[in-house]
Amino acid sequence: MDSNISLAWLGAAVLAVWRLTHLFWGEDGPWAILVRFRRLFGNSIAGKLLDCFYCLSLWVAVPFSYWLGTTWPKRAVLWLALSGGAILLERITGEGVLTKPPVAVWEEIPHEAKR
Repeated sequence: MDSNISLAWLGAAVLAVWRLTHLFWGEDGPWAILVRFRRLFGNSIAGKLLDCFYCLSLWVAVPFSYWLGTTWPKRAVLWLALSGGAILLERITGEGVLTKPPVAVWEEIPHEAKR
């Protein structure tokens, strides 16, 4: 790709990243093939990746950012921008699943219980 990325290509890439991420993250697919695909990975790292739209969009954006960017700094910015665009699209079009980021939970074990 040339050094100047057009808005059309950027928009198309954001849509493609969103579409693929949404497909693998939350759709059944024909004959429930994507459900079976997600079950195949179960509770492994790959399975957890398929359960997290945020994480999955980062990985899906990698080949698009590599293809669109001509230098490593541009690819790094595009990588985050494409993932962010996909997340924004999901927040706009989703059913409220991603309206709030996951809650961070901190559990502290009392000093006496550590022994």
